[in-house]
Amino acid sequence: MDLQLKGKKAIVTGGTAGIGLAIARVLIEEGAEVVIPGRSAKKLRAAVSSLPGNVRGIEVDLATADGAATLIAEVPETDILVNNLGIYEPKKFAEITDEEWLHIFEINVLGGIRLSRHYFPRMLEKDSGRVIFISSESGIMTPGEMVHYGMTKTAQLAISRGLAEQTKGTKVTVNTVLPGPTRSEGIVGFLQSLASTPNVPAEQAEREFFEKYRSSSLLQRLIEDREVANLVAYVASPLSSATNGAALRVEGGLLRSIA
Repeated sequence: MDLQLKGKKAIVTGGTAGIGLAIARVLIEEGAEVVIPGRSAKKLRAAVSSLPGNVRGIEVDLATADGAATLIAEVPETDILVNNLGIYEPKKFAEITDEEWLHIFEINVLGGIRLSRHYFPRMLEKDSGRVIFISSESGIMTPGEMVHYGMTKTAQLAISRGLAEQTKGTKVTVNTVLPGPTRSEGIVGFLQSLASTPNVPAEQAEREFFEKYRSSSLLQRLIEDREVANLVAYVASPLSSATNGAALRVEGGLLRSIA
């Protein structure tokens, strides 16, 4: 299927690895021109060199207001904004400090707010554009082992819907995609940290994770990053024009609800 993305300009934050890199790859394969911001020059070079087509890396730290301002100055306009940048860490609720609450909020939530605050109004002026937040099933079902992370993912759902309300009668859409646990660079260490025995093989850690922490999953395995990226590419496409203000699941049937 032709997603009609040829010549469209996209920004994919957190695009040097994992879901973000997979999203950038699929968008490029569909003909889009992609900008990947990142704070590590080494990771940016590796990501850009691994991708075909028209891609540009920009070294900025989007966890800061200065980083967002630098990106905006370098790339003042875009057709597609994918707010994918995010961090996570399992930690007992009583041990999460004020600094850690603020840090994860600034990266996972405020980073996307800063960029949307600039690009979204310009999309409305052009009567064309896509804003996509990459949230998580944790935004609906807050994980007890990562309450602070779940909070940021819920916040993204609220922001996305609030922006979508401002698109009425336009050709701009704002949606959120909710991946489930996805195979990525740091997932093995995360799963092993939750396993009954330290440093168990990756396969055993994955199996234990779904048995103990995500038993409701119908997939009962980690999602592949491209499985998420395929949905994001469709949402970024003109073909998705009737999908707006939605929270779209790609979480392996983990959430036990019909809506």
